[in-house]
Amino acid sequence: MNKKVAFYTLGCKLNFSETSTIARSFNDEGFDRVDFSEKADIYVINTCSVTENADKRFKTIVKQAQKVNPEAFVAAVGCYAQLKPQELADVEGVDLVLGATEKFKITDYLNDLSKNDFGEVHSCEIEEADFYVGSYSIGDRTRAFLKVQDGCDYKCTYCTIPLARGISRSDTMENVLKNAKEISEQNIKEIVLTGVNIGDYGKGEFGNKKHEHTFLDLVKELDKVEGIERLRISSVEPNLLKNDTIDLVSKSRAFVPHFHVPLQSGSNDILKKMKRRYMRELYVDRVSKIKEVMPHACVGVDVIVGFPGETDEHFLETYNFLNELDISYLHVFTYSERDNTEAAEMDGVVAKNVRSKRSKMLRGLSVKKRRAFYESQMGTTRTVLFESENKEGYIHGFTENYVKVKTPWNPELVNTLHEVELTEIDADGLVRFQFVNQMVS
Repeated sequence: MNKKVAFYTLGCKLNFSETSTIARSFNDEGFDRVDFSEKADIYVINTCSVTENADKRFKTIVKQAQKVNPEAFVAAVGCYAQLKPQELADVEGVDLVLGATEKFKITDYLNDLSKNDFGEVHSCEIEEADFYVGSYSIGDRTRAFLKVQDGCDYKCTYCTIPLARGISRSDTMENVLKNAKEISEQNIKEIVLTGVNIGDYGKGEFGNKKHEHTFLDLVKELDKVEGIERLRISSVEPNLLKNDTIDLVSKSRAFVPHFHVPLQSGSNDILKKMKRRYMRELYVDRVSKIKEVMPHACVGVDVIVGFPGETDEHFLETYNFLNELDISYLHVFTYSERDNTEAAEMDGVVAKNVRSKRSKMLRGLSVKKRRAFYESQMGTTRTVLFESENKEGYIHGFTENYVKVKTPWNPELVNTLHEVELTEIDADGLVRFQFVNQMVS
């Protein structure tokens, strides 16, 4: 009988794409994949290090796995495994910890799957993480996450990602297009492009620093791949989101009008302390350009509250800046100190309760912004891709411009695209609709 493996992914879309690739390597070795809540011979946890919360959740997840099968082999991979391998190895029940270069070779490290007395660590110096491993996720959702880039050369003072993932490097254009074709052949309707800093695409494509291709080239070529109904850009730095790319998306066959553009602060003083590569004026310019050529576009924003030195005045500057900006929703992060970052040594530490209060205020603003955006879409005709989950008797889906809709559960709708007219917002803040015509695809 085949051995069973289960996976748990913490963190970003990029981690999901990599978990999926690692899972396929287990499949090639004859393992059967089961849900993390089921009994397995090995549990693999793909970790995240962006926030303190992700660190803490790791221990809880290990306990969950041990509760289901105390004899199971537990392996940790991912960013936290690279940054603090020994800390993870010391968690009771952990047998193996693999760093940035080792995680894709995990099956090479599995000999007899018997529990270790101590967690075994195989991790590299991050300078060695200079080669590219392509990955994409399929089979987990109705959309696929396609990794096109890894690592980051930016030196933002709060961020550990360059320490966890190494230098900026890209997949070859040829391989990205090959992966995109493979995904489209699996009847997956939407591909989300992911990476650490995807606007930097092209750097390190053939192991060298110069750009053979740019992000714009990538968008152009992917738009030509037949069989892909939708392409979505996950997150792109404002300084790397060029007018040409925005214009191309506005006229594109497959790219949808949805941009996620990290801001982090609406105060130029704080942006300088963060060592971001733009000022707020450039951010306004990017949002204005998107809305000029795609008035119906959805614009999401990342923002950090409670960064060292953020006074009440700085925070209000951010709040007012976002309140006045034509954006659609916020992802709010409460600043947490990370070892080996410049920000952790800075003066002006903001009290935890103040951070929490500011976070709550911006989350409230996000609800207001999303509602206003949804209201602006009422009466319009959009195309919805329906998801695969039955949530309390409803099926959900997303329009091309990321409006979340719901309708009573119907399994025939799963992974299909339908043209609908958006009609009303319900008490949950989700959108009801009526079908305009039969299935698009």
